[in-house]
Amino acid sequence: MDFDRLYEKALKFLSFRPRSEKEIRDNLKKKKAPDSTVDLIIKKLRDQKFLNDKEFTKWWIEQRTIVKPTGVRIIRIELQRKGIDKEMMQEVLEDSSDIVHNELDMARNLVARKFKKYKGMERQEVYRKLGGFLSRRGFDYDTIKKAIDEILRKE
Repeated sequence: MDFDRLYEKALKFLSFRPRSEKEIRDNLKKKKAPDSTVDLIIKKLRDQKFLNDKEFTKWWIEQRTIVKPTGVRIIRIELQRKGIDKEMMQEVLEDSSDIVHNELDMARNLVARKFKKYKGMERQEVYRKLGGFLSRRGFDYDTIKKAIDEILRKE
């Protein structure tokens, strides 16, 4: 495939949502693009401000804390899979500390929404089910315990 067609495919891939450089690179490699062409396309996308891993990281953290509440542990894993290096990830997480530090609030809201399903169950069963749910969403043990304890105290 020639440069222009591959570049158009990269733009189309970017049109659905922001992407990391690794995602673009992997997508182009799937299309059997030569490494030299991939490098040129990535450089052109960066120069045109279509590709910026730092902005992508900010966007991803915002999506994973507001749209689909997720703990920092899972966010870190997802960003690593997207090819974001640890230094940039840490820097953006520190800049987004207001979003990330409300992890307990996110957990509380999730527990409050889910708790209705478990009314009438034994306390231990509620802990197990809600704890597992929050754990799969990437929340740490202390946050999980506090969020569940608070909702059970209210009930």
